[in-house]
Amino acid sequence: MDEFSLNTEPACDDEAEEFEIDGECAMTEYVGQTGNILRGENPLPPAVGMEFDSYDDVYYFYNCYAKQQGFGVRVSNTWYRKSKERYRAKFSCSSAGFKKKTEANRPRPETRTGCPAMIKFRLMDNHRWRIIEMELEHNHLTGPAGGSFCKSRRITDLGSKRPLSIDGSEEVCKIKLFRTLVIDEEDDGGETRINIDGGDDKLKLKQGDAREMLDFFTRMQLTSPGFFYVMDFNEKGCLRNVFWAETRCRAAYGYFGDVVFFDTKSLTENYEVPLVVFACINHHMQMVPLGCGLVSSQSVESFIWLFRAWITYMVGRAPQTIITGPCKALQSAVSDVFPRAFHCLSLTNIKEKIASEFDPAFTRVVYGSLRVDEFELAWEDMVKTHGLENHKWLQTLYEDRKRWVPLYLKEVFLAGLFPVKENERLSSPFEEYLSPQTSLKEFLCTYERALLEIEQRETLSDMESTNNSSCALKSRFSFELQLSKLYTNEIFKKFQDEIEGMYSCFSVREISTDSSSLTYYIVKEDILVEQNHRLTREFEVMYNTCDSEILCACGLFNFRGYLCRHALSVINETGLEETPPRYILARWRKDIGRDYIFNHGCNNNNNNGDDIDINNPVHRYDSLYKCVVKVVDEGRRSHDRYKFASRSLDEILNKVHVQENCPATSSM
Repeated sequence: MDEFSLNTEPACDDEAEEFEIDGECAMTEYVGQTGNILRGENPLPPAVGMEFDSYDDVYYFYNCYAKQQGFGVRVSNTWYRKSKERYRAKFSCSSAGFKKKTEANRPRPETRTGCPAMIKFRLMDNHRWRIIEMELEHNHLTGPAGGSFCKSRRITDLGSKRPLSIDGSEEVCKIKLFRTLVIDEEDDGGETRINIDGGDDKLKLKQGDAREMLDFFTRMQLTSPGFFYVMDFNEKGCLRNVFWAETRCRAAYGYFGDVVFFDTKSLTENYEVPLVVFACINHHMQMVPLGCGLVSSQSVESFIWLFRAWITYMVGRAPQTIITGPCKALQSAVSDVFPRAFHCLSLTNIKEKIASEFDPAFTRVVYGSLRVDEFELAWEDMVKTHGLENHKWLQTLYEDRKRWVPLYLKEVFLAGLFPVKENERLSSPFEEYLSPQTSLKEFLCTYERALLEIEQRETLSDMESTNNSSCALKSRFSFELQLSKLYTNEIFKKFQDEIEGMYSCFSVREISTDSSSLTYYIVKEDILVEQNHRLTREFEVMYNTCDSEILCACGLFNFRGYLCRHALSVINETGLEETPPRYILARWRKDIGRDYIFNHGCNNNNNNGDDIDINNPVHRYDSLYKCVVKVVDEGRRSHDRYKFASRSLDEILNKVHVQENCPATSSM
């Protein structure tokens, strides 16, 4: 064995190992849920999987966390190899273990409690230190003031032996969020990292923009308790990147985050506000935000920082598919932070770069090809016809064709976020509130109104879909009636387009049978193309009667999430009356339950509810939700508070049920 341990616990006296940080930590500054830049506090508790560049960084991180929680830190164990290289360590609460008994006449009183709180970490093959075990609970009282005078608070300044207090004044560096959290623990080697350069990159802000931004964050914190934001500063202390999100973003991501669109139009078209937006599509086919950011440049480092900030807020759950513009820096960042997600390039962004005289030919090739060989020949002919053989951007586009040409994406679920028709396009949820000339101050002033309108639009669509038990039917097919009761209005209307499209499918022919249950069909469709010219196309459909699986060569189900006219024609031909359950996605149903936070600008500080419209169910929900959030926030602070809050909420719920069943209760 070439490994051994030093400082084995329990430590014997109060003079446990002191540690001084002599190296500079690679970190980014953090702004948390207090609305202010945190000083002396770490934004995140320790978690298994976090990684750091050095042993010193781990100590500084845990020390900052300890200061926030109100306890001291001791180095309990350090393991060394024979080469004297540290490879493993354990940091504990200063109350860990017990003192050795002494024969002194006046022994010092026992101050330790055998506290179990600790973190264990080790040096990995990538030369980074990873937390491998932790315990956050203490067996003694802690509080923000409890650790203020601990020895572990004294950290030496860089390059000197002068003590530097974490509690510092205005001049002392603000606390940092370490940049090395492992995003996907299941993916070996899936850690991500941010390269902090020493360049002059910074956000281009006008006078007063920084104050306006801070006022905006503070205002959002007051109206939305779960509002989150984080800032990144360069080595010179200049603001470089910003990310923020509301609690509603995380809730929406839980339901509709399988496919995410990352909009960078403001960057590519040189808007005054360098806004980037994470967005998804909800059950009404409406774009809803999942978080916003401001970036100083279209660099790999900025995008990686932003992606990591976003995925940290989303508690490490990566999307199945992410759609971005055709930018090499973005492709590098996506592969680094989301290695297991499919990266799709936005066809909307690509088409916006195509010259108008070239667009018709490009559109025919992209949307008119059903087979790979057909696309390859059509692309080659298009390039030669327009003399674009040496066009570098077009060559790069062709190399990435499997990320953006519909033909190659039929096996990827895209949830309606990929345009499969010529006149379709993706847009940001904030598109109507932002133009190239909009200033940062103007955008931040309209941001809350934009959120309100987005929320109200979804709420109104919910009510319309719920109140309309069934829309007007366009056929006598049983599956149309079936889905009219399940789909939201918008999805059902799009599904009805496929119902109507069945009338242009004039032939359904069985071509082969591989087994007793697997059958292949050819469905012919009369398609209207440019200038009233009609074209007959053939689509192959596979139908498995054993598990009710049906797949069409057009790939519409993966593009949109509902069955196409060709599959419906086969279902009708085989006598199946209803759509198989596997093809009725929960994300399109009108009865999908969401625990969103709705904010309608009403003052909920009045417990009597006098300032809300009690006849509006959305306002009632909003008011009650905010009250419950306060109870939850207080209840989480200790075991006793949790038990009391849980018991009280159960009692309230029982009383509400009794009140509802009481004959004297008047209905609203």
